[in-house]
Amino acid sequence: MGKHANRPAEAGQSAPRSGSPFKWLALAVVLGGAGIGAAIILTGDKPWGSSPPGMVWIPSGTFRMGTDDPNYRFEDARPIHDVFVSGFWMDETEVTNEQFAAFVTATNYVTVAEQKPSKEILLATMPKGAQLPPDEALVPFSLVFAPPTDEVPFENEADWTKPVPGACWKHPEGPGSDIKERMNHPVVHVCFVDAEAYCKWAGKRLPTEAEWERAARGGLEGKPFAWGDEPVQENGQWRCNIWQGRFGGKPNALDGFVRTAPVKSFAPNGFGLYDVAGNVWEWCADWYTPGYYAVSPRENPKGPAGSYDPSRPDEAHVPKRVQRGGSFLCSDGFCARYKPYGRGKGEVYTGSSHIGFRCAKDR
Repeated sequence: MGKHANRPAEAGQSAPRSGSPFKWLALAVVLGGAGIGAAIILTGDKPWGSSPPGMVWIPSGTFRMGTDDPNYRFEDARPIHDVFVSGFWMDETEVTNEQFAAFVTATNYVTVAEQKPSKEILLATMPKGAQLPPDEALVPFSLVFAPPTDEVPFENEADWTKPVPGACWKHPEGPGSDIKERMNHPVVHVCFVDAEAYCKWAGKRLPTEAEWERAARGGLEGKPFAWGDEPVQENGQWRCNIWQGRFGGKPNALDGFVRTAPVKSFAPNGFGLYDVAGNVWEWCADWYTPGYYAVSPRENPKGPAGSYDPSRPDEAHVPKRVQRGGSFLCSDGFCARYKPYGRGKGEVYTGSSHIGFRCAKDR
């Protein structure tokens, strides 16, 4: 275990690194002339002291990243491989509307969804061969989940999302909607660029994909869910906010939510993190490629040098970052990627009504 190479950490334990300076330490400092002794103690790999507000410590350790789940939707999450991750802080919840509003108030930041799309961004993000829309059609917009009234093929995203002019973090369903009663819900319609801007203001950063999965597993190994082996729904009680019923049909909201749920609506995982399954997809720092796990470094991987998505040949060139955790639109009959090993991806300038984020912070 000291070499963090051959076997995973015990559930809930960290994997100490050989030669690590963060073992049990006691440093006595004698202040000159005063004869006063002071001690600074580090326990394990966590500094002794208070936690940053709203964050929990994720201990360093080796874990089994990825899956052998035969579902074809997890092909990009193979093979399983050992990964060592150094300890770090993680937001206990997704960033909320209240927190994002404080950022906007302090900085006057304007999200990408609130800006007129530039032709440069459109050319970089549109499928090859697509025609630019006329200038008068270039208005601020974002993608909004549109609950179908009848069953529709879930393979066709156009049947259950639509571009809505005026939709943004303040107006999640478009003009006429607001967040007055949703300040404790995760902020949505934030693209990767917006999430990075918030992190910089907050003195934090986006987690790497390996950090995110290490944190989401909560110290458990080989379990299908962030909470263990138990089913998503048991005796009428739901363990996360996902889609209920056949995807593509009218939502039935058996868990109480058609769209986002307030943070902390469900029990936390073993590390004290909420909503690492469902609710909203969360941006990670890594570029997306489907075959990265086969060549990933085994210590603190930070993702590939660039993005490539061969599953969509017409947009394989479009720059995409990893998303994790699934959303309220996930279901076992659809993508099921709310499981801790499920991978998503998104174009860096595009947000939607089911995409948010949480932050990480170094020691």
